[in-house]
Amino acid sequence: MIGMIPNSQDNLVDIILNTVDDPMIVTDGHGVIVRVNRAFEDSFGWRAEEVKGKTPKILNSAKHDSAFFEELWQSLKADGFWEGHIWNRAKSGDELNTDCRIKAQLDDNGDVLYFVSRMKVEEIEESTGIRNHDQLTGLPDQHLFLDRLEQAIIAVKRVDKSVALLHIGIDHFSTINDGLGYDIGDELLKQVSQRLHDCMRGSDTVARVAGDLFSMALQVASIDDGVIVAEKVLKSIQTGFKVNGNNVNITASIGISLFPKDGETASDLVKLADSALHHAKKNGGNAYKFYAEDMNIKAKNRIEMEAAIRKGLENREFVLYYQPKVAAGTEEIVGAEALIRWQSPERGFMPPNDFIPVAEETGLIGDIGSWVLGEAARQNKAWQDAGLKKIRVAVNVAAPQFKAPDFIDCVLNALDNNDLDAQWLELEIVESMLMGNTDMTIKKLHEVRDIGCHLSIDDFGTGYSSLSYLTRFPITTLKIDRAFIKDLESDKTMAEISRAIIGMSQGLELEVVAEGAENLAHIDFLRENGCQTVQGFYYSKPLPADEFAALLKIGSIKHG
Repeated sequence: MIGMIPNSQDNLVDIILNTVDDPMIVTDGHGVIVRVNRAFEDSFGWRAEEVKGKTPKILNSAKHDSAFFEELWQSLKADGFWEGHIWNRAKSGDELNTDCRIKAQLDDNGDVLYFVSRMKVEEIEESTGIRNHDQLTGLPDQHLFLDRLEQAIIAVKRVDKSVALLHIGIDHFSTINDGLGYDIGDELLKQVSQRLHDCMRGSDTVARVAGDLFSMALQVASIDDGVIVAEKVLKSIQTGFKVNGNNVNITASIGISLFPKDGETASDLVKLADSALHHAKKNGGNAYKFYAEDMNIKAKNRIEMEAAIRKGLENREFVLYYQPKVAAGTEEIVGAEALIRWQSPERGFMPPNDFIPVAEETGLIGDIGSWVLGEAARQNKAWQDAGLKKIRVAVNVAAPQFKAPDFIDCVLNALDNNDLDAQWLELEIVESMLMGNTDMTIKKLHEVRDIGCHLSIDDFGTGYSSLSYLTRFPITTLKIDRAFIKDLESDKTMAEISRAIIGMSQGLELEVVAEGAENLAHIDFLRENGCQTVQGFYYSKPLPADEFAALLKIGSIKHG
């Protein structure tokens, strides 16, 4: 990483930055400030020499939580770009309402040289202390909202994403004003605005556009993102309000339009979202409705899936299958990966790809993950008690499950409740989970290793990890992704990547497991190149616990 702009370019850089009327900050790849322009000095009161060598944390207003900044950094790492609304703090202590765009500048190798931030500070009108904001709630008004909606549309075009516009109306709000009075109605709107603000992410905008009508503009990677926020809003509004000593219970309706699916302009999206809101209210309220009917069908299916998962957990419909891990040299069974399956009475037998994404989005992944940990530990201990060979059983850990505050407790409970020694449990995390809040990740991984469990990086080679990152994490195993294994015999590049991962693992003294080995050519290649352990259909598909036990009793899987 480069921490300083070369001296030969100093004057030119300063000239360019100072021609821009908006405040600008340039940091190195580690987030350390190396340049600011005069507009920044004028707006924030900090002189250039006061901020150089520091980080933008000096502007932190404390209005945003750690999740806000974690999402910001994840967006920068994934897309090299972030745009959103930030409350910053000036040197005087004043809080400034800013629209911010951050873009990564990369070198020829794809590494970050600089982050360039450009901010637009919203002006304050002396007579009211506010401009383009609703005076009752403090949220942006309809004029500012339209501007931000247009900016969101421009931003997503660059990264091939979408914008979801949510029109949110309070059901039967007139009865509140008529029955309890306008003072109660106004206070209720203030509390609603705060809850809506709590539902949005850093790159989103929420506004009060009229009366009891609010709007949210979301930059989304998939349609499901809009559904998640809509459901979160409905649940938040359904929770009772305490207004001037009165208990008030209300519901809301939401109309949703999408860019570019439904419309190409901000005004088009507003009209279509308004139409969808009308239909949501007409159908009884307390619901969201897309303008596009096929999206309503998809949303309905998603809601039904969530309900079915909850029912499945209650009725113990989930089971674990086990796929053997085999020593490449001896063909002995040395471990297993526990893989969840769902035996739904209504939907039939389902693999995890059919339901795990919904479980993650709805927060159910924590309950599922805790059950998997406990069941895998119980089954492994049962095999040991039956006199079968002791092996490590690996369990996949989802990102939301890993980030949960009680994750370590869940691991400990699974071991303690089943009297299983920690060395026989392995936790598999995907490579992308190593990014983001690195300090938190390292701390939790060390806690897992301190317990005595093994740690594996699953799907290695498909994410963001570098050799320097791997040395920072207390992992024990790398798993080569099946995408590299399946074309070994026909794709020279895939073979070279696999060979390189095996060699790197040996250099780091890590066990290497190749998953997706399906034929003898795969096995021969992996064996010849020093891969210790293989997993795949060549030896066995995932098996129910009793069938795996029969295989484990034999102890090895021989071919030919």
